[in-house]
Amino acid sequence: MDTLTRRKFLLTSGVVGAGALAAGAGAYGLRDLLDTAGDRDPQSRTLVLVTLYGGNDGLNTVIPYGDPAYRAARPELAYPDGEVRRLDDDFGLNPALAGLHQRWSGGGLAIVRGIGYPKPDRSHFRSMDIWHTAQPDRPGNTGWLGRWLDGAGGDPRLAVSFEPALPPLLAGARSAGAAVPVADRKAAKGLPAATLTAFAAPEAGESAARSRAAACFADLRSVDEMIRHVRDSAATDAADPDGDQAPATATGGARTPLDAQLDLVAQCVEAQVSTRVFSVSLGGFDTHADEKQLQAVLLGQVDRALTGFADRMSRTEAGRKVVVAVYSEFGRRVRANASDGTDHGTASDMLLLGAGVRGGWHGAPPSLTDLDDGDLKYTTDFRDVYATLLERVLDTDPGSVLADWRGRLDGLF
Repeated sequence: MDTLTRRKFLLTSGVVGAGALAAGAGAYGLRDLLDTAGDRDPQSRTLVLVTLYGGNDGLNTVIPYGDPAYRAARPELAYPDGEVRRLDDDFGLNPALAGLHQRWSGGGLAIVRGIGYPKPDRSHFRSMDIWHTAQPDRPGNTGWLGRWLDGAGGDPRLAVSFEPALPPLLAGARSAGAAVPVADRKAAKGLPAATLTAFAAPEAGESAARSRAAACFADLRSVDEMIRHVRDSAATDAADPDGDQAPATATGGARTPLDAQLDLVAQCVEAQVSTRVFSVSLGGFDTHADEKQLQAVLLGQVDRALTGFADRMSRTEAGRKVVVAVYSEFGRRVRANASDGTDHGTASDMLLLGAGVRGGWHGAPPSLTDLDDGDLKYTTDFRDVYATLLERVLDTDPGSVLADWRGRLDGLF
């Protein structure tokens, strides 16, 4: 199992040098983005890329419940027909994806099936390297959106990450995107702690009524502190079930909840900042053991964050030009392992949503019986999706970014 931290990977994988990382990661805050409000063509689209680090199990996300091979391969992990959120007579969504299921019913969710690439690699970091560079044969030293940024003028604010470090996909040959800390967001100031403490403290000679009021205020502060502690502990447990303070796995993912990252994206979109690309993430999907409950918790977080964001974006003209793409570095093996989990696999699904996206199925579903050494055979090259996003969302010739790649995903927009 990979044990490198994500930061160490970024600095040692060869995708981008430390200088480029520093150039993007240390120079910008949310205010720098908001300073560009109004500095963009109101007709231009925005791409929001959501990375699910760790290798999300696609077969228990978009569930082939109508295929007997699904239940035969993973009898303990398979969802019964009655629990699946049905999309048609053969496929359904994970029970935790209630919001996305509703969007599917309204035509607002596209599912690209069988996403992968030739000669798949089951290493987290090498596979993510491939997804970030869009160079499966031999991952290079620039990211695909970094190369787009080079051609778009190189301003780091055009491509922004709300993750702990700049992801390699935003690093170009001559420029790098901006890594903006979510912690830059300032909460409204309340009363100082000393003042609150004074309110709760009894004073000599005060009336019985004032004494009771102080005691009640002290009790309220105690309850508030208790609730805050329980809430924070629950959030930590959900993001990191093993109690580690680092990201849920060494494969990466932002420490900040996905909905908080997307809230910042929404603020920027509504302000019509110059940024064309946003990168956000969630980690913890490396489910080698006890997968069912953990994945459901994580997918529930994804569902709430994405549907809340999509609903918010639907209310403004700028928001209706946002396209969201959700992917993971690989899927999991078809057959469950002995620990009620799944091991690293290959092909999976990619989700896209936004007002301009044509909802429904795209690409062919891979067979659960015609396998490659126990793994799904990919049916859609991820570069087809990248090329389509470059062409239709970022108004760019994909050839200059993807080495003249000719594939497209027809009918996605």
